[in-house]
Amino acid sequence: MNKKTNILVFPCGAESALEIHLALKDVMNIRLVGASGRVDHGRMIYKNYYGNFPNIKDENFLSALNQLIEREEIDLILPTHDSVLVHLAKNQDQIKTKVAVPGLWQAEVCRSKKKLYKLFSSYSFNPKVYEKIQDVTSFPIYAKLDEGQGSKGAFIVEDQKTLESIEDPENYVLMELLPGEEFTIDCFTNRHGEVLFMGPRKRQRVFDGIAVQATSVPLTPEIKEIGEIVSKELKIRGSWYFQLKRDVNGELKFLEASVKIAGSGNLYRGLGVNFPLLMIYDYLGFDVKVIPNDYKIEVDRALFSRYTVDLEYDTLYVDFDDTITKDGKVNPNVIMFLYHQKNKGRTLKLITKHRYDLDQTLEDLSISKNLFDQVIHIDMEDEKYKYITEREKVIFIDNAFEERRKVKDELGIPVFDVDALGTLIDWKE
Repeated sequence: MNKKTNILVFPCGAESALEIHLALKDVMNIRLVGASGRVDHGRMIYKNYYGNFPNIKDENFLSALNQLIEREEIDLILPTHDSVLVHLAKNQDQIKTKVAVPGLWQAEVCRSKKKLYKLFSSYSFNPKVYEKIQDVTSFPIYAKLDEGQGSKGAFIVEDQKTLESIEDPENYVLMELLPGEEFTIDCFTNRHGEVLFMGPRKRQRVFDGIAVQATSVPLTPEIKEIGEIVSKELKIRGSWYFQLKRDVNGELKFLEASVKIAGSGNLYRGLGVNFPLLMIYDYLGFDVKVIPNDYKIEVDRALFSRYTVDLEYDTLYVDFDDTITKDGKVNPNVIMFLYHQKNKGRTLKLITKHRYDLDQTLEDLSISKNLFDQVIHIDMEDEKYKYITEREKVIFIDNAFEERRKVKDELGIPVFDVDALGTLIDWKE
């Protein structure tokens, strides 16, 4: 691919969409476009963002989608929600570009756990499922929504009274309780039906149905065999995943499968397996190979904050000691921030009371003097505010409170300590 390939991620605020952005934003021939039916976190990271997009149930959804496809010259759509997968697969013939979904049947089967369990009912790895409430003769059992993401809405049924209190049992799957270890297996199957990669990860901590702590584990022959069967039976193509859990006897039982990219697939991206990129190449007709690194890796996720600020500035004055440096070394977070500002076309001015030979210190720390548009080296007894000539669209960055206070008092411009620099980064790519 020599030209830019335009990829639409929809919806773009889901966990898997955030992973897609991280996986693709630095690929030189990929251009990302994000859209969502509501204002979500996608607006903070997708440079080309369309919020409040029509819902898939709206009459004008397909018309709006095709207009977006034509406007942005979209080559491929990566759906990130099961319901969206089904809807786009159902209307593929009316959509003016390719959709990364193997087919309507696959999307519908993976959307319904009842359909999945029926498909694999003849296999020993399929869990015991109760067709009716009356079939349950012993407790505890497990109840989960037929159409739902992760473990949302799922619960343990301890007794007959709890079982009979389920208001809409037809919307639930009643199954044996699986108390053992849980695994998610991230996979890639190419358009020829070959499973090129399987990567098991152990789900160690789950929050709101999402694995936030996971560790890579070896691919056992048993897991590989189950994965091959799932891929073959579902006629899967692209990046997908399935989940297994151990029963009371330690045997692996099937939980579910999905034909979309997993939000925690970033674990294996750390080992060199970029699932969104593999998906794109395959759907555009390219043959790919997977060459993962071979070592153990663990991921632990937490909330990450991004900001929008009502502040315009063209020039930054930044201190050196204990601001650009930390414990005598370069502070990588501040250097990243400065390059980010440089890329935005802003003017960087270094202002410092450094006690030693500044040129030599910069050289020792491998910091190019050319990073700065101006270097202002003043005496220890001097005041920095005297050298700040701008009065508008200028900010001052210094770790020292007294320096910030004097600049604020004398000039009235915004001042920042190092801890606040993250609020000034525009993450949209």
